[in-house]
Amino acid sequence: MGLRVRASSLLLALALELAVALVSVSAQQKFGINYGQIANDLPDPTRVAGLLQSMNVNKVKLYDADPRVLTAFANTGVEFIIAVGNENLQTMAANPAAARQWVATHVQPYIPATRITCVTVGNEVFSSNDTVMMSSLLPAMKAVSDALGDLGLGGQVTVSSAHSVNVLATSFPPSSGAFREDLAEYIQPILDFHGQTRSPFLINAYPFFAYKASPGSVSLPYVLFEPNPGVRDPNTNLGYDNMLYAQIDAVYSAMKAMGHTDVAVRISETGWPSKGDEDETGATVQNAAAYNGNLMQRIAMNQGTPLKPNVPIDVYVFALFNEDMKPGPTSERNYGLFYPNGSPVYAINAGSGSGSGGGGGFGPGGSLNPYYTSMFSSSSKLAVSTAFLTERVILLLLLQAIVILLQS
Repeated sequence: MGLRVRASSLLLALALELAVALVSVSAQQKFGINYGQIANDLPDPTRVAGLLQSMNVNKVKLYDADPRVLTAFANTGVEFIIAVGNENLQTMAANPAAARQWVATHVQPYIPATRITCVTVGNEVFSSNDTVMMSSLLPAMKAVSDALGDLGLGGQVTVSSAHSVNVLATSFPPSSGAFREDLAEYIQPILDFHGQTRSPFLINAYPFFAYKASPGSVSLPYVLFEPNPGVRDPNTNLGYDNMLYAQIDAVYSAMKAMGHTDVAVRISETGWPSKGDEDETGATVQNAAAYNGNLMQRIAMNQGTPLKPNVPIDVYVFALFNEDMKPGPTSERNYGLFYPNGSPVYAINAGSGSGSGGGGGFGPGGSLNPYYTSMFSSSSKLAVSTAFLTERVILLLLLQAIVILLQS
């Protein structure tokens, strides 16, 4: 009798541990957020830390290495990507000691309290016509990587650089993805670096731009992850129901053409503006809510692309806040999920755990549980609900087993 009681107690403890683990996985968001600060009215980083914790978001990408932010997020468990600006590339490429000083100043003092996991060296360098900066990119990346290794941080922090999806000369069909010929001399050795260091290739991809450029020929449901007939790659027979996944697979194909199947693709930026100029077709609150909401739903499903179905997409949404000092068209200042005062720009309903689909949502004190989002497409709702229910079925079966064992 004592053995049965002990066995029952052990089974109950294991079931409770599994329940906690499942709930934790459900609650923790699987997407990252870009935290830009080109604005004069943003909240203090300590308030931002509280906001993101209330949303259960645990991955943040910066465009610098702001010490106020890194200090504010100490001991929160939030994972950070920080950045070396383009203005530093030539100096670091010519003088590795400058890279070491940068790492000693902007990385080393904050670890381990703040979880810095990646340093991006430069942003969209190949979008410029500056060949000196292009030539400096890889040497600067190597200098930062070497500095991290010298300071004992090489095993904790990887090095990468973010590129516009326009580094591709061809993106459709995805199997024909290829890098621009004029960039091949730069990209090939960068891919070699990523393969050697096991670091990701980062892409900034915005289906919004494709729709804005040609709204008459680009399907809005296709770019918004809404139900649509999709398109098929004639070479692989793989079907695509959204543009972002097609772009990701085009990058994989382009890398394969350069001899690399050993480098992961991560989306370092993607998003949709809630407001734009008259010629910025599609920049509306409704479309922004649909794009970001449906994308988050896909991420919650651990979904991969058609070419890499078993590799969940890794995405950093752009951006946390509207940034009122950004130059360019109106859309540039309206990619945020939040206004600077912390209120949501639009509702991506999160619910409060009641399952009703009402209340909650983006904002202080509310969670961002994608299982209760109300504006997602019906097909995505069904898939995520199935994943959500699967966890609960497992729990119910375990609890039933416990009851049977205790009664026997």
